[in-house]
Amino acid sequence: MTRTLVTLTVAIALLTGCGFRRKKYENPISKDTEQPDKVLFDKAIHDVEKGRYEVARLTLNTLMNTYDTSEYMAKSKLAIADSWMREGGSHALAQAEAEYKDFILFYPTLEESAEAQEKVCGIHIKQMEKPDRDINHAMRAEDECRNLLQQFPNSKFAPKVQQMLRNIQEVIAEGEYRVGEFYHKKASFPSAANRLENLVNTYPLYSQADRSLWLTGDAYLRLGDRFKDKAANAFQRIVRDYPLSDYADRAKAQLKDMERDIPEPDPVAVARMKYEQENYEKPGLVHGMAGVFRKSPDTNKAAKSGNPALTGIRPSIPVSIPTAEALAAAGATADVTAATVGPNAELDKKPDSRLNPPKPKPEEQAPQK
Repeated sequence: MTRTLVTLTVAIALLTGCGFRRKKYENPISKDTEQPDKVLFDKAIHDVEKGRYEVARLTLNTLMNTYDTSEYMAKSKLAIADSWMREGGSHALAQAEAEYKDFILFYPTLEESAEAQEKVCGIHIKQMEKPDRDINHAMRAEDECRNLLQQFPNSKFAPKVQQMLRNIQEVIAEGEYRVGEFYHKKASFPSAANRLENLVNTYPLYSQADRSLWLTGDAYLRLGDRFKDKAANAFQRIVRDYPLSDYADRAKAQLKDMERDIPEPDPVAVARMKYEQENYEKPGLVHGMAGVFRKSPDTNKAAKSGNPALTGIRPSIPVSIPTAEALAAAGATADVTAATVGPNAELDKKPDSRLNPPKPKPEEQAPQK
């Protein structure tokens, strides 16, 4: 009897954990009425909660086509998108994104439009991969989250999306950092300095921005005396903008050896780094072991405060490539000019070879029958 009871309990737990439990819909309509459009909407929501997504979409489309002046039109269109979102899978998520975009186009002033935009961002976050893999979805997620903050800055979803954007930018920045570090290890110092400095300029909240600046300064030092000013600037940024970093003391020592000014730490940067240290949650052992098999990136080190960048990373020109200003100072120019060939050109003096084509060689002649 006891064994049967234990087996039954385990079976119920497995069924509950495998998705047979009803999942409540996030945007219900609590208005109690027997109007036919409300009845159709409630039936569709019940089907969505039970996982009968195709049936729910048919019901919602019937409502929208039959009662085109219904007060539930907006909610019905949003529910169709939500049903695709819940269904999951690459095809369903693409359909959900299209439906959310249509909803924002038709109802741009509703609060639900901000929610729809937040869910579009979440669609691409779900499909994000690790920093050393394809970052297409990370770039798309960054664009969508930035759109919400720019179009709906006062929405209740803005604080949540800000943190989502910090997590996304941590992943993108980590991918850029790995490339820059690889260049540094391979002694390709112009490329390393270009990547890492551009990274910190774009994403100053990146968890390894201090180390990126340290490698930037080291790369500039190895490029020679011409780039000492750029190296000193990188070390000064560590002391000023990342004062609690492990590289701060090393940067001060390097600046002292270079006989450069050591700046005072920025109080705002000190407060931000203290907040990050106090709110950092160290991942457990299981989290680290599962990371090997997890497809999604680890955003545990992402910043918890500060305004995320509202501009994406763009390619920049390495210092080894001379700029237009440098070329002008040296008396050179990078302009490309074209001139029309005059009537006395060499081509006009010679006969046109196309008028007298060469005769074929004997071995190239067709054999006679």
